[in-house]
Amino acid sequence: MAEAATQRWLILVHQLPARPSNLRVRVWRRLHQVGAVVLRNSLYVLPSNQETREDFNWVREEIVSSGGQASILEAAAVDGYTDFELVQQFRAARNDDYHRFVSDASTFARARGRANRAALDRGLRRLRERLAAITVRDYFGASDRANAERALAAIEASRNGAARGAQAPTLKGRDFKGFTWVTRPRPGIDRMASAWLVSRFIAPDARFAFATPNGAVGRRRVSFDMPGVEFGHHGAHCTFETLMARFAIADPAVASVARVVHDLDLKETRYAMPECAAIGRLVDGLRASYADDTELLERGMVMIEALYQSFAAEGSSRKRRRTNR
Repeated sequence: MAEAATQRWLILVHQLPARPSNLRVRVWRRLHQVGAVVLRNSLYVLPSNQETREDFNWVREEIVSSGGQASILEAAAVDGYTDFELVQQFRAARNDDYHRFVSDASTFARARGRANRAALDRGLRRLRERLAAITVRDYFGASDRANAERALAAIEASRNGAARGAQAPTLKGRDFKGFTWVTRPRPGIDRMASAWLVSRFIAPDARFAFATPNGAVGRRRVSFDMPGVEFGHHGAHCTFETLMARFAIADPAVASVARVVHDLDLKETRYAMPECAAIGRLVDGLRASYADDTELLERGMVMIEALYQSFAAEGSSRKRRRTNR
């Protein structure tokens, strides 16, 4: 969400009873979880939308059920603050969250050599969930989100490399020049995105073809997103993530695309990317609109390029804001 002249705000005003004594801490934690910022006189503010109104309603119910008083107001302006000042407060609060995340991720990365694989997987899962929770309440694009995403991507890449071991060294795109990349017919999100990744970052001259999983592939051809092939699903990774790891692609915008592809392809909510619903609909629409697999794949790659450009532009905007501080 970007700041605009039409920005509206929700304001929570509350009064808490003396007991229970832990109510104040519970309410404070809940308000932090939903991303509210506190102004003078204990006024809590959120940008107004359906989700934030629901969040404040939950907080109000908890306060009232514990004997307190709470009201939610909507306003086009907050007395004593410009929209710009409010937006900066939201960004500063989320940057604090991102800073703590990066610090904790660095501590985790240094300590991972002393932990077993199960503990590493649990720790990495908690980091993913924590970053997803922060980004959900990052209403105005805090500048340090990219740093947090890079920190997590580095740990994931290292973890994936450790799981592969010495049997799977980093590959070079130049070794795949002139190859035809073969996949299954009727491409979906993982095949669309993987073909885009190959064409964009690995082998710009790549051609694409389709074959059944048991069909002959032939020379100068490489299979992807098929059962049992090198460039396919491995462990918890979809094909797109496998390609990223094997070719050491560390672009933050590509990492954001990977999170969308992962959740859609594996039907998970690990990353809780808000773009998933729209991209999923678009994939369904493309598959319904194009009977020809080659045209379907090409249209899907255009869609993924647009998604990538949106993430890249978002990252560039954060860099400019950080530089202009």
